[in-house]
Amino acid sequence: MITADGVSFGYGRALVLDDVGLTVEPGQVVGLIGPNGSGKTTLLRTLYASLTPRAGLVTLDGRPLAGLEPRALARRLSVVAQEGAAELPLTVADTVLLGRSPHLATFQRPSRQDHRIAAAALTRVGVRHLADRVFAGLSGGEKQRVLIARALAQRADHLLLDEPTNHLDIRYQHEVLSLVRRLEVTTVVVLHDLNLAARYCDELVLLDGGTVAATGTPDAVLRPEVLEPVYEIGVHRIPTDDGVQLLFRPLDEQDPT
Repeated sequence: MITADGVSFGYGRALVLDDVGLTVEPGQVVGLIGPNGSGKTTLLRTLYASLTPRAGLVTLDGRPLAGLEPRALARRLSVVAQEGAAELPLTVADTVLLGRSPHLATFQRPSRQDHRIAAAALTRVGVRHLADRVFAGLSGGEKQRVLIARALAQRADHLLLDEPTNHLDIRYQHEVLSLVRRLEVTTVVVLHDLNLAARYCDELVLLDGGTVAATGTPDAVLRPEVLEPVYEIGVHRIPTDDGVQLLFRPLDEQDPT
């Protein structure tokens, strides 16, 4: 479980997050949504201790994040950041093997077991055949799968992802999020696409100007009366067999029928 209670963060006098709270239950996929500049990535970074809140508390299974030693935290929580991995001349296999680092002593070489765990992670995300390729030469969708494999190799039970579908085409967007959905770990994911959020998330936290504007199931949050004041765009909601589909229009245009 991941919780944030009264979290605030700012640069100088400008607050980016103001009294934000959330709870991610074990096994849930929770999406952070909101307009550009609403604080999604900043909130995510406080959840993995990249940023220290100015006020409030972040806990992991009831333990304050600030009290966890970095290596211990990395064994419990894995991150796929928006900036991805450095473009080093590493193979895919070696990139995923980096996920075993939190479990190794200083200067300790990965064991056969570490190599087996990394290979199993590659198999699980469907890119075992790319093991000998150079990471930098992969497509965007392939890179995202490899980075998720690296996170799986950590054997952490919490996963945080910052816009994992960014710059991916439609097929890879769904493939990556479908994979995340099947992992059965406690997950927080930043998403821009509200239709993807509707399809793949159990709960949503809608941020607006650094505060929580709404939280709940996709059915409860993805409604015109909730979204239009935040995004300042017209929203038309279409029920589907597996959830909802949203259409958007300028507010001065007639609602589509």
